[in-house]
Amino acid sequence: MSVRPVIVIAGIGNGTAQPAYSRVFAKEGYRVALIARNADHLNKFTAELKQGGTEAVAFHVPDYSYGAVTGVVESIRKYQWPSPEKAEIRVALWNAAFGAWKPFLDVTEQEVHDSAEANFVAPFAFSRQIILAFQENPINDLGKRGTLLFTGATASWRGNVVTSVFSAGKFAKRALSQSLNKEFGKQNIHAIIDGGILTDRALARRTNPEEHKQYAENADVRLDGESIAKSYLYLANQDRSAWTWELDLRPAHEKW
Repeated sequence: MSVRPVIVIAGIGNGTAQPAYSRVFAKEGYRVALIARNADHLNKFTAELKQGGTEAVAFHVPDYSYGAVTGVVESIRKYQWPSPEKAEIRVALWNAAFGAWKPFLDVTEQEVHDSAEANFVAPFAFSRQIILAFQENPINDLGKRGTLLFTGATASWRGNVVTSVFSAGKFAKRALSQSLNKEFGKQNIHAIIDGGILTDRALARRTNPEEHKQYAENADVRLDGESIAKSYLYLANQDRSAWTWELDLRPAHEKW
């Protein structure tokens, strides 16, 4: 029986990056399984993918609790795709996150909880179920059973004056990725952390008209979703003799 790979993407966001992830992998023959909390946005985007010829399915979660994430990945693993080819989850991306940028003493208990849940608890549950799926896959021509990706940020390795709750969550996600790579690399499972992306929310924070225009149009000052997607595909296609763990992506003019 022929096999068709599946990419699972958790967190579809509100900007241009996630659609690019789906499109780039779909062009390579992947089915797309999407996980998100916003049901309206999720269903609308999934319908757009289907209209473009992508075999895609939406999986809504009420929250990013451990149980909800575990359950939704189990549903994806059991899902019967319309086309007859056998489905193998070969790539999975944790793209969801939570951030609050404010002075430490202004951070609320709820924001601490939300950051911990989206940046560590949920990725932990997601990784566990995805790795169990990868372990069922035969080793492919690249010498791997699957690729697990995490979208990171500069805050994954550097805190700042108003990033206490955001950085703490991103540090945890980075540590999880590194630990998984070291533990499961010997099983031919590739775990990677990847690194402002152009989104509607990022644009809205730039109220100065000239700054808004520059951020929207100038690829020197922000990451573009299509470029990130191509980098993710490159990582998924690496053979086992030369694996990347952490890929630090930055626009040409970023000060870091």
